[in-house]
Amino acid sequence: MRGRFITFEGGEGSGKSTQIALLSQSLRDHGIETILTREPGGSTMGERIRTLLLDPTAKLDPIAQLFLFNAARRDHVVELIEPALKTGKWVLCDRFADSSRAYQGAAGQIPLEIIAQFEKQALGSTRSDLTFILDIAPEIGLERARKRMSAGASADAFEAASHAFHEKVRAGFLAIALNEPDRCVVMNAAQSKESLHMAIVEQCQSRLKYLNRGHSSV
Repeated sequence: MRGRFITFEGGEGSGKSTQIALLSQSLRDHGIETILTREPGGSTMGERIRTLLLDPTAKLDPIAQLFLFNAARRDHVVELIEPALKTGKWVLCDRFADSSRAYQGAAGQIPLEIIAQFEKQALGSTRSDLTFILDIAPEIGLERARKRMSAGASADAFEAASHAFHEKVRAGFLAIALNEPDRCVVMNAAQSKESLHMAIVEQCQSRLKYLNRGHSSV
């Protein structure tokens, strides 16, 4: 049986990494083998491209970002995501194609038809079964991101962008959710991590019915 592909999207500091880890543990408690991954990254080449994309000194324009994100994404799909899904594993990914729509599309002003052409080539037939969009006001999310930085660390290329840029990113994600309600669920990321986790588990079970797929419950 093919595994499920769940992606987490949202602005900076929305808590994606924390919620992915919590959901993974919940799924494992129900006998589901999971793989956690991220974008950019997730494969050897993807991680090398990630270093360049997040470098605040690189000064890449949105078109250059789009090329690099999709190069990393293609390698990620071929090397990790599809092989895992084919063996029945569930893949939980911190960002995926929707981030390019929001960051390079809505905020970077690249027309969505161009985004879609890149997406088609990078993804092939791979699409997420469920996408959680963790929604939070940019000022709150960016403050969270600043607090988690290690001493002396600087903001990455996207964290350092203007407040107006992050507002456009947020609007981009909400527009995606509005247009694809069967796949996307908007979650209030300003609530406690425990409450958010419970809400995510409820949505996951409601939409993917994993307790009815031959897995034992705790």
